[in-house]
Amino acid sequence: MNQKELKELIEFLIEKDIAEFELERGDVKIKIKRAAEPAPLALPDSRYFAVHPTPTPVSPPPPASGRVDLAANAAVPEVREPEEVLYIVRSPIVGTFYESPSPGSPPFVKVGDPLEVGQVLCIVEAMKLMNEIECDVAGELVKKLIANGQPIEYGQELFAVRPSK
Repeated sequence: MNQKELKELIEFLIEKDIAEFELERGDVKIKIKRAAEPAPLALPDSRYFAVHPTPTPVSPPPPASGRVDLAANAAVPEVREPEEVLYIVRSPIVGTFYESPSPGSPPFVKVGDPLEVGQVLCIVEAMKLMNEIECDVAGELVKKLIANGQPIEYGQELFAVRPSK
């Protein structure tokens, strides 16, 4: 194999995005291995955040007598409810998310269902193996964050659970 053929081979491998290639022809052995491109840094998931609108103060209309009561116009302290703390169930593996044990059967859990520790929430299929994902806390299922049949990544959020007190 001459230098021109080798150059054409390398260009072909780059064009087809082939990371590793090995060729043996008689007493000539060629092994080409390209370095993987650095993976982009994962950004924090900004889809879920709490928004607390600030109410605009409204002053009551002045009384018919023309007098203005200054105490009534004093600022009323804003009362906020504490943010709800939810437990997030994350995927322990990469695979495909399934909400039921088989097509056509009811899902393992629905929003609003009470949950127990160890209760099966879903199945994640990875390399033809069906892995049951169990709940780590007792509580109530508040939200499903993944659609049935969707591919998922390691650490991806699957369910939001309101822990029981």
